[in-house]
Amino acid sequence: MRIALAQQNYRIGDIAGNTAKILAAIQQAKAAGAELILFSELAVCGYPPRDLLEFPEFIHACDDSLDQIRQSAHGIGILIGAPQRNPNKHGKRLFNAAYLFDDQALVGVAQKTCLPTYDIFDEYRYFEPARNWSVLNFRGKKLAITICEDIWNLGDHPLYPTCPLDQLLPQQPDLILNLSASPFDYTHLEDRKAILKQNIRKYKCPMLYCNAVGSQTEIVFDGGSLVMDAEANLIQQLPLFEECVAYVDWNENGSFDRPIQAVAAELPEAEYNPDSLQAQEGIREIHQALVMGIRDYFGKMGFRQAILGSSGGIDSAVTLALAVEALGKENVRALLLPSPFSSSHSVTDAKLLSERLGNPYDVLPIDRVFDAFLTELKPVFADRPFGLAEENMQSRIRGNFLMSVANKFGYILLNTSNKSELATGYGTLYGDMAGGLAVLGDCYKLQVYALARYINRDKEVIPFSILDKAPSAELRPNQKDSDSLPDYSLLDPILYQYIELRNGPESIISQGFDRDTVARVIRLVNINEYKRNQFCPIIRISPKSFGMGRRMPIVAHYLTEKPNS
Repeated sequence: MRIALAQQNYRIGDIAGNTAKILAAIQQAKAAGAELILFSELAVCGYPPRDLLEFPEFIHACDDSLDQIRQSAHGIGILIGAPQRNPNKHGKRLFNAAYLFDDQALVGVAQKTCLPTYDIFDEYRYFEPARNWSVLNFRGKKLAITICEDIWNLGDHPLYPTCPLDQLLPQQPDLILNLSASPFDYTHLEDRKAILKQNIRKYKCPMLYCNAVGSQTEIVFDGGSLVMDAEANLIQQLPLFEECVAYVDWNENGSFDRPIQAVAAELPEAEYNPDSLQAQEGIREIHQALVMGIRDYFGKMGFRQAILGSSGGIDSAVTLALAVEALGKENVRALLLPSPFSSSHSVTDAKLLSERLGNPYDVLPIDRVFDAFLTELKPVFADRPFGLAEENMQSRIRGNFLMSVANKFGYILLNTSNKSELATGYGTLYGDMAGGLAVLGDCYKLQVYALARYINRDKEVIPFSILDKAPSAELRPNQKDSDSLPDYSLLDPILYQYIELRNGPESIISQGFDRDTVARVIRLVNINEYKRNQFCPIIRISPKSFGMGRRMPIVAHYLTEKPNS
């Protein structure tokens, strides 16, 4: 039996567009002689649809799409994800379901059992979990249909009382199929191989895993769909960050008519959870995810051109390089906005970068506007010394310049803040924290440097002088980031322990970090929640990102004090 895996990039809510893409893949699979085509989770409406699921018209449109797809099931079986109405008066209105069509008829429906409600997921808000489990018979074969999280529960998951494959195994399935929308993070690629391997070893059954691809605002889906045989050998992996329709021939004896790509022993045994920050970890894939995140955000929103502030620093340099790769050099405009405290090399470095990338740029000094602000505020400021207010004033003037040009020409402002700055509040509200999309907001400073080195892997794109200089906001004479923050080589590992691993101060201190430094860093993270709450969407690349993946109270009093000595 030839089976097609359709790894596609959907647009949430664009049911007509998604349906056209799905029907095209079905025709392609038919032409290639496939008997069954497998799509990803909630393919009809796109994942995650969130509160769109609460609109009756949205569900009607999904039903209409399913009817079109059913009619195309002539000479081919189709397994596709979509919301399903719950006929029971009790429980949620919908199921997260997989529909199997063949010969223009509905063969059966499988519902998702394990509804993730953690981190970026909130499925139990909308869906009722499955209560019944049956294999679906398709052309003489028994198919065990699972949806995404279902295979992450091997019977010992603390959040889920039922393991769906435990319910399906007594029915002796021939093949496990999983429709997935599994987001990217730099540890997750190997996690999936490990979890498929664990399932296959437990259930002694081959598995096809079809994952979504494409970026949906802050969440990036990387594809990488998988095929494994009954011995947990890797038969096929689809490309990362690319749409494709791929085929695998499944033999009568349960084997696949393809050479093994990697034997089971070469695949990871367990999920990968690094106990410390590894700044180089998955840097190529992080680069791909950020480029896709920018490209899809603009493409799916109907935007064409971006603008950003180019300071001659590492963050704006990396953001500019990524944006040019994603959107094209002609579609990214940089504003160089020197203040009285900007060094000459910052301006020359920023110019050199844009000249190498080929993107348009303008130099607009903010000196006169800054002087005008100081003059007008002098009666109020009186004789108070130069301080934070004057520093932030420069950042807000730059934000005004950027937003004014963006409004005039229809650009979207890309924010250049990194995760280290966002964590510690080292940024100015309505100034350098302005923007429509944060490109580096889930990358620690050390990862930003790793990205810069990756961008320079073949030639010097980002000037080495930008990588070599000490990080500085240049808002006062001779300012350095290290004047206000611990050095990033110390700060980022502490932040990783607190944010990604959720370790408390005593646990972090026990690893050899200085007690006062840990207390200071954790306090900075906690008291700056109000700033992050007002921030723009962040492209997610880590297991624990700011935004919807980390929901902390703004007004709270937890770990804001210095730990007891």
